[in-house]
Amino acid sequence: MALGPAFIQLANQAKARIKEIDITQLSELKNQNIPFHLIDIREQNEWLYGVIPDAVLITKGLIEHEIERVVPNKEDVVVLYCGGGLRSALAADNLQLMGYTKVFSLQGGYGAWKAANPV
Repeated sequence: MALGPAFIQLANQAKARIKEIDITQLSELKNQNIPFHLIDIREQNEWLYGVIPDAVLITKGLIEHEIERVVPNKEDVVVLYCGGGLRSALAADNLQLMGYTKVFSLQGGYGAWKAANPV
């Protein structure tokens, strides 16, 4: 599905305000046993295509509603991912507005993780 130019512009504006990590940095978090919350914000039907191990599903439509229940400490490290890294950038922007200080969007999202971890 082609993405609309206004959506891409909005996501790029969010990316200018947030922090992103790549697949290598995500692996480093895991390998160094740094505690973090890995949150998949894709839609539930997207899980049929796979999921990054240890991720918790909170869809983009519910992330602001559910995040304080799942991650009550706003100082915890939170890594968000979607299919390609745009929706998670928008969600990370909103979580920062909610006071989360260590929230990251995974560059390239699940697609980048899958490319780095073929079955």
